[in-house]
Amino acid sequence: MGGLPKVLQERSGQSAVWVAAFLSLLALGFMALAVDTGFFFHEKRMAQAAADAAAIAAAEESTAGDSGNMQTVANAMAKMNGFDPGAALNPATVQINSPPKYGIYSGSSGYTEVVISRKIPTLLLGVFNSSLSTLNVGARAVSGGGQSSPTCICLEAGSGMGLNMSNDAQLSASSCGITVDSSASNAVGVVGSAGINALSLGTVSTNWDNSSNINNGGTISSTTKVVTGVAACSPTIAAPVLPNGTPCYANPIQGWTSANNYTGVYTLPMAGETVVSNTVCYTSLDTSDSASVTFSSGYTYYIQGNFNTGGGAPISGSNVTFYVGGTVNVANGVTATLSAPTVSGVPQTLFYVAGNTVTIQGGSTSNLSGLTYAPSAAVTLNNGTGTSMNMDFVAQTLTMAGGATLNSYATTNLGTMNSSVAKLAE
Repeated sequence: MGGLPKVLQERSGQSAVWVAAFLSLLALGFMALAVDTGFFFHEKRMAQAAADAAAIAAAEESTAGDSGNMQTVANAMAKMNGFDPGAALNPATVQINSPPKYGIYSGSSGYTEVVISRKIPTLLLGVFNSSLSTLNVGARAVSGGGQSSPTCICLEAGSGMGLNMSNDAQLSASSCGITVDSSASNAVGVVGSAGINALSLGTVSTNWDNSSNINNGGTISSTTKVVTGVAACSPTIAAPVLPNGTPCYANPIQGWTSANNYTGVYTLPMAGETVVSNTVCYTSLDTSDSASVTFSSGYTYYIQGNFNTGGGAPISGSNVTFYVGGTVNVANGVTATLSAPTVSGVPQTLFYVAGNTVTIQGGSTSNLSGLTYAPSAAVTLNNGTGTSMNMDFVAQTLTMAGGATLNSYATTNLGTMNSSVAKLAE
């Protein structure tokens, strides 16, 4: 009879058995890996849900001023989500860090971090390797609650893009916050290499999508607290008052006249103008036809109509305030050096504007300091990088472009941006 010798037939049969056994073990191993991997990721999702809930609950306690109860509520929320710190078997660990120790919010006040972990038994992997009989599963969440920052820019338009930055514009407000009242999904736009570095950026909108509105090189500093769903800002600043009996003069800038010895150099108030309580009044003011205009220190310039500059004529004045009943236009090419009065070193109101537009373009060496309070106006800043603007704004909208650089501070009377509801941040 042909075929393999008997001894080879027996060995072939034994090999088949061993191969079958090996394939069975291999299949069992893959099955163990699949089952335990699925179980592990299920537990991971549960851990994340527990961490999220615990972080929000702890932040809300902090907001309410009851920081001593943060651990208790965090433990309770972890337990509700399947991670019980008091369990007899495999108890969870719930760690609270306020401020956070890890991630981009490390060391940031107003944020609460919760780290949850526990060991879970494996179903099959331990059969193959005793060190895999348990695995550690954990998750981390950061929530911000009760966040607050003094306001330096308040943009009150309820819809549309309240803050529009482009073309290398830069806004720095490292000690104060920006609040945008728009409820639109495009409430804030930062594009074209523009950037924001502020203590906070809050918007009334709950559906603002930074991924679609911060692009094309636009940036928001990683240290800026971005909070949606905040309360609208609406600070009220008292308007400069025109004292009784104060006459209002027509625009005194007439160019090269005998009144200024044909030089075109003006100092306001002009000789012969009546001043009451350090206030001088003009029906309108346009400096375009001058060689230069100096606003004397310590005065309030009450302008009933529009205030315009132009013709390249520089304007200057320190410790001054302007009330403008119409619009403000500081034209391109005009070097403007203006500063508001200060209280304890903090600049006060430079421009109080009742009109609907404020445009500041300025020259390469302009220097402006003070609050612009223009709650009904659309403000446009469009100037070269050499211009220094140390200003706060209250307006409907703010548009910055053309390399405009704005450095903001916080006046004491613009209020505070608060977020009363804790929200997940990371």
